[in-house]
Amino acid sequence: MNKLLIVATIPITLSSFFTYITRHLQAQGWRVDGMAAGISSDSKCLELFDRVWDVELSRNPLKPQNLIVAPQQIREVFAKQEYDIVNVTTPVAAFVTRYALNDLRKQGRVKVIYTAQGFHFYNGGPIIRNSVFLGLEKLAAPWTDYLVVVNREDEESAKRHLIKPEQVRYIPGTGLNVGRFNRHAIPEAEIVQLRQELGLLSETPLFLSVAEFIKRKHPQDVLRAFARLARKEACLAFAGNGPLMPQMQQLASQLGIENQVRFLGLRQDIPTLMRIAVATVLASDREGLPNCVMESLCMETPAIGTDIRGTRDLLEGGSGLLFTVGDIEELAAAMALILDNPEAARIIAQRGRERITNYEVPQILKQYEALYTEAISQPEFATASAF
Repeated sequence: MNKLLIVATIPITLSSFFTYITRHLQAQGWRVDGMAAGISSDSKCLELFDRVWDVELSRNPLKPQNLIVAPQQIREVFAKQEYDIVNVTTPVAAFVTRYALNDLRKQGRVKVIYTAQGFHFYNGGPIIRNSVFLGLEKLAAPWTDYLVVVNREDEESAKRHLIKPEQVRYIPGTGLNVGRFNRHAIPEAEIVQLRQELGLLSETPLFLSVAEFIKRKHPQDVLRAFARLARKEACLAFAGNGPLMPQMQQLASQLGIENQVRFLGLRQDIPTLMRIAVATVLASDREGLPNCVMESLCMETPAIGTDIRGTRDLLEGGSGLLFTVGDIEELAAAMALILDNPEAARIIAQRGRERITNYEVPQILKQYEALYTEAISQPEFATASAF
């Protein structure tokens, strides 16, 4: 029996991103375990994995436990379980686990795969921040057998700065559930009920932003662009929570659009919300590969997003509308295009749906299964960095 351990800093990362991969491998006869801080109290992970292991990791990279307590815990679990592959993700867990297992990896006792959901250094990012995170990734790169990236910019960066090109794998995400995000599978009664809940007439155009209220998501840009749009017949909805929500509610009032904006909090009906929206909007300054954009394309709802890595991969070539980070005028113009050119919006939506095929669950599972099979069968790579 092949044995895989997937490690993240917090449990929700594992249940959010690795459910399809875990289920698929288990069906193939693999044993798949999970490790994260507090995972033994997480019901989703308890149901998902064959076994779970707690580890004292903190999302704060400066916490001493990350390099004093956690590595020993990781080594102790591995000594008892002898996994064939350890797949790490999220920056802290990836760094600490690779550090903890490097000697065992050099002995050929385990293959270590790092799935980077988006490097914390990126084109156009703050110089000091980029330097720090690039330096940390360079330090940990020689402790890695394979590096999985989810967007083309990170692929180029990995090959140029971090690791030998033959050790890099571009796999766009961890699988999109097209069954859930299918506009034709949503009953008309749900659409009518949701519009009533939101106080929308059947003809009211709705823009939707699915994102946390945090700084890098730039919710204020969405509000300011919607105000600049100045279409009294339109509405804007935010699905998500976060520390900036009260501030954004206040800004909506200041802009005089409070009656047109809905702050919905966390929602379980994202497909239906996307179904009734004329477009989705994501104004982030940094993403790896945004799920909400993939979901929007799958729902055949036009997506408007910033011209950054990940989002650009999804929307370039007419599959969506791109605008410059922080450019309110550009975003407002993109919203106006959707409202004023329904045929153009329809073509954009169609192209987006065609683009998303490569991101669907079956395609991703094939690539991960091939990677894991290769990792087990191949001799270890040289431990020194190529750079």
